[in-house]
This record gives sequence, structure tokens and C-alpha cells, in this order.
Amino acid sequence: MNRNDLILASASPRRKELLQRLGLPFRSIPSRIQEDFRTGESPGDHVLRLSEAKAREIAQRFPGNWIIGADTIVVVGEEILGKPGGPDEARRMLETLAGRTHEVLTGLCVLRLDEGRGAQRIARTRVHVRELSRDEMKWYIRTGEPFDKAGGYAIQGYGGIFISGIEGSYTNVVGLPTTELVLMLRDLGAWDLFAHS
Repeated sequence: MNRNDLILASASPRRKELLQRLGLPFRSIPSRIQEDFRTGESPGDHVLRLSEAKAREIAQRFPGNWIIGADTIVVVGEEILGKPGGPDEARRMLETLAGRTHEVLTGLCVLRLDEGRGAQRIARTRVHVRELSRDEMKWYIRTGEPFDKAGGYAIQGYGGIFISGIEGSYTNVVGLPTTELVLMLRDLGAWDLFAHS
């Protein structure tokens, strides 16, 4: 492992694609942290806790590398929507989102243990979903796309046809807010290291 390699503590193809678009050298090493929900935990605290746990788990194995941990959730009203476990849960999530505005939160954590440096940040985006018919929801569930997505939809996929507007970062809704990430790397003094490698 090259000490100048950035490590993404995720196996998400969407996060990997977004990081590739920045042109930074990186490796993907998925964390084994369970994405559990704790009673009474606010959505912001939840994504910060999990993003740090994911980054720290990988950082303990590679303390001389910069590690990126991220966790994304969908919040509608007071309810946190994770990834649906099956078709019934996916349908319930789509029914909950239809005709409403929800918020997508991503917790970001960037760490380098050997230098004792790190930072955390939350990105928030408001997403407007149009009214959905039962047939549209059935069709969408049959595509299989909802099942590994927070909130049960993918804005960059078929699910994009359900979105009538967003306020904030598009890449946050996909799963990795790249503007916020670049600012964090810059503020930590890591951006030049990767951008010129």
C-alpha cells in the first residue's frame, strides 16, 4: 500500500465512481461496521458516528494513509429510512416519499491516524419527490434498483424520474458529497498531495 494512496472505506460503486471523477488516486477497502440505529440518536449524530467508525476501522489497519468514511441516510419527517430489506419495505418507503420533500444526510469523516489529523462534516440536501402511482412503484421495485439504496431510490438511476427538484448537493444524494470532501481534504492539507500525484 502506497502511503500516498487515499482509501475509501466503502464498497459502494456510486461512491467509487464519484471519487474517480475527481481524478484522485485511491483504493476501496470496505469497512465491516454494522450500520445500526441507536434509540434517541439524531439523524446527524447517526451519520457522524457511522462515518467515523467506518474510517477509524480502516485507519487502524493503515495509519499512514488518508481514509474517507461516509454514511448516507434519508430522513422524511421524523423517520430515518435506511436500505429496504425487500420489496414490501421498498414499497413502503416509496409511499412515504411520494409527494413529499425529504432530506438526504451524509456524514463524512477524513482521518490520518499517524499524524493525528482528521475532520468530520455533514452534508444536507433537500429532495422533492413528485406524486407516484402504484404502477410506477411496482415497476420501480421490479427493476431491483431500490434494494441497496438509502430511502429505496437512486437519483442517478431509474429513480431520477421521480425527483421534481433538489436543494443542495446532487452528489450528496448519490452518496458522496464531493464539494464537501474536497474542502475537507484542502483544509487538512491533503488535497495538494493527491491532486498533484
